[in-house]
Amino acid sequence: MLLGFISLLLTAGTSPITKICISKGAADSWHPCSRSEEKASGVVEDEGRRKLLTWSKMGESARRILATSGEDKCAEKGKVSFMSYDGVHQLHRFIFALALFHVTYCILTMALGQAKMRRWKHWEKETKTAEYQFSHDPERFQFARDTSFGRRHMNFWTKPPILLWIVCFFRQFFRSVPKVDYLTLRHGFIMAHLAPHSQSRFDFQKYINRSLDEDFTTVVGISPPIWLFTIAFLLSNTHGSYSYLWLPFIPLVVILLIGTKLQVIITKMGLNIQERGEVVQGVPVVKLGDDLFWFKRPRLILYLINFVLFQNAFQLAFFAWTWYEFGLKSCFHEHTEDIVIRITMG
Repeated sequence: MLLGFISLLLTAGTSPITKICISKGAADSWHPCSRSEEKASGVVEDEGRRKLLTWSKMGESARRILATSGEDKCAEKGKVSFMSYDGVHQLHRFIFALALFHVTYCILTMALGQAKMRRWKHWEKETKTAEYQFSHDPERFQFARDTSFGRRHMNFWTKPPILLWIVCFFRQFFRSVPKVDYLTLRHGFIMAHLAPHSQSRFDFQKYINRSLDEDFTTVVGISPPIWLFTIAFLLSNTHGSYSYLWLPFIPLVVILLIGTKLQVIITKMGLNIQERGEVVQGVPVVKLGDDLFWFKRPRLILYLINFVLFQNAFQLAFFAWTWYEFGLKSCFHEHTEDIVIRITMG
């Protein structure tokens, strides 16, 4: 809806946008093509009037876009238009592609999250059984290190920060949410917010599902900072910047950092149990605090996930749009590694 509204504003402002004039020096910079490919463009004289002539390579052929003197008021001032009518229409199509890929990415992410949470439903049902109540006797004393949660998180590698981050980095790929972590976090949540006797009645998996629905509005949204990053990435797709070698890797690095950080948070909650005492009664009680998150802002992780989803959608939308507008053999795709990296990283 937001992208549609932006497209509507663009339609209403087409005429004012095309009347914005910039100097030829500014227009000759930030080009996506090399100088050799720019030789296909030039300025011709026709009946004493200057007309802007550009070429857009489309496969083996080339398409000529000619802005008439009526459209190009800037030529009379010795300047060029900031954006032509054809450019505005191309931008419309790019916004449509961006909306399509962004919605697709968000739906796919939601579906994968729901599929992962199905396993948690079986664990939640297990907490209602008599066997679970017996094995998690609240009156039993045991060493924190000997609990199943302690054996997973209280090891030699948890002391040095470098080793902690390395182990947590690889843990996000294999059983990132095991059964022992889920049950321990469930118990900690109930002890913090509910009465202890509600252990068997509370459905933690349903609560997470509802929370996911609320958080999804943040993840799927488009904020002004996201637009600023998008404009910066769009401007970086210029010849000589080699953006295909570093731009697609930014979302990947961010999402790997998020996964590692979440694993570190769970491990640190386990270490905090040991700091409170070597012996625990019943199930270990974990306590989550804002101090475990970056800058003490838990919602920052949501915004970073939002950034990754949108930038992934932007990368693939930009690829699909340039393919449709200019062909696969245009200067946007002159490097095969550009296409491979852009798609695989997304």
